[in-house]
Amino acid sequence: MRIMGLDVGDKTIGVAICDELGFTAQGIEVIQRLGQKQEMKRLRELVLAYTIEEIVVGLPKNMNGTIGERAELCIAFADRLKQKLQLPVHMWDERLTTVSAEKTLIEADMSRKKRKKVVDKIAATFILQGYLDSKK
Repeated sequence: MRIMGLDVGDKTIGVAICDELGFTAQGIEVIQRLGQKQEMKRLRELVLAYTIEEIVVGLPKNMNGTIGERAELCIAFADRLKQKLQLPVHMWDERLTTVSAEKTLIEADMSRKKRKKVVDKIAATFILQGYLDSKK
């Protein structure tokens, strides 16, 4: 079963998918947020292309575990996904995934300019991998 992981930001959406056995997550792209219609269209294309059966959306909780404004926006996005794509959508605590992704890219000696282009895709990979690991 293929699952898609999303790191939803203000300007971009990082996208990752898992292998068919559900063991490992791989980042596949970063979608620029140019409007709901365009982003939903691209997500639908990816769902069909990779035969996605579930989606995991990162939930950026505050460090004390509470739900803030950013998390509420992600919940609303997840609700729209459920309606538009008719798939199960799960929320996954994503605290510090972007920080971890940034650290990983720095350790790989990637320039700041290149990091900016892929950090959301890597964060989506961390979100999805965390979800996959929790299911085992």
